[in-house]
Amino acid sequence: MSADANPDLKSADIGLIQQILPHRYPFLLVDKVVDIDGYQSACGIKNVTMNEPHFQGHFPGTPIMPGVTIVEAMAQTSGVMLGVGMDLIGTDMLIYFMNIDKCKFRRKVVPGDVLEMYVETVRGKPGGKIFKFSGRATVDGELAAEAEFTAMIDRDGKDG
Repeated sequence: MSADANPDLKSADIGLIQQILPHRYPFLLVDKVVDIDGYQSACGIKNVTMNEPHFQGHFPGTPIMPGVTIVEAMAQTSGVMLGVGMDLIGTDMLIYFMNIDKCKFRRKVVPGDVLEMYVETVRGKPGGKIFKFSGRATVDGELAAEAEFTAMIDRDGKDG
């Protein structure tokens, strides 16, 4: 646990996110997390830029953020929320997908967009290993994607 850990934190900048998630470029897909309500809900922010590697091939001349990366960004937002809400900052926590349900894509996400990922814990509590989340990703208030997903927390980086 980090000396910076604070259960009253309501947001996480990129420095704090990197103390929680093991992801790094090019797969760190959340720039900031705000409105953190313990381990219950949060909003992740992703500034979508043209220099992201997936735009080279998805699709040349018509860059569109892949749907799977939008779902991953929602999952990373959930991981930061749990890291802050459950005081796991600076640990070797890993989170693994177990299931993705009810996934729908409603709008293209393109360079220049600001993707907001709203996540809520549907099931799970501190001390547990399995959590279920509900997520919605929006651009300018318009729904881009939604999904429910289940993940397992590995607090010491050795399970799974």
